[in-house]
Amino acid sequence: MVADLIAEGAELEALVGGSGPTEFAAGTPAAGWTVAHQVAHLAWTDRWTLLAVRDPAGFAAALGREFADGAAAVDRGAAEGVGEDPAALLERWRAGRAEVAAALAEVPPDVRVPWFGPPMKARSMLTARLMETWAHGQDVADALGVERVPTDRLRHVAHLGVRTVGFAFAAHGRPAPDVPFRFELRSPGGESWCWGAADAADRVSGPALDFCLLVTQRRHRDDLALTAEGEAARAWLPIAQAFAGPPGEGRPPRRG
Repeated sequence: MVADLIAEGAELEALVGGSGPTEFAAGTPAAGWTVAHQVAHLAWTDRWTLLAVRDPAGFAAALGREFADGAAAVDRGAAEGVGEDPAALLERWRAGRAEVAAALAEVPPDVRVPWFGPPMKARSMLTARLMETWAHGQDVADALGVERVPTDRLRHVAHLGVRTVGFAFAAHGRPAPDVPFRFELRSPGGESWCWGAADAADRVSGPALDFCLLVTQRRHRDDLALTAEGEAARAWLPIAQAFAGPPGEGRPPRRG
């Protein structure tokens, strides 16, 4: 798991490593965020992760202090990198993510680390960090006009999408379905990734890449080759969200 997080960060860094101020100032699909915002956000979140691991009480105090105005704190954190020399920003992010990987690797398996949502065990936090790195990397790739080659690391992102079905409904003020879900996804290598009871009536199927783009809200559901069967599965598709926080705005459809 740690190795996959490291590899995901290295892939994104390779994408932006040779970029200069012009590329870092390019707008991404996230409204108001440039490439610099995306990288700075990852560095900012890594800093919060380290605080949560090393000083849980300090994390709780800082959370109450700095998030008094809610989600605006996230935008402030991302803005820290705007105007910063790209090489310096990359070095700051590189050092932070290396610290995070090392720190989470040392957390005992049964210890829960505080976070913006419910506390998480280290493995879940590693999965969340990989998901966020991949998702923001998608924004950067879109901004730079690059089509990334999907890897089997997507299984981590997909797993988080499966685990957060109930959360997505709760985030929209709706009760979680009391029926089982079945997920059948096709991996980048052509293998079948499955979760849930094989006889569940509510099912979601399609390419794992499309599923990950859905649950990270990087593509509109109409642009994805996903199939939902059953009332609960169809209701989940437009609100799927694997990241913590209030409901995301998502992305408009690309097709006419």
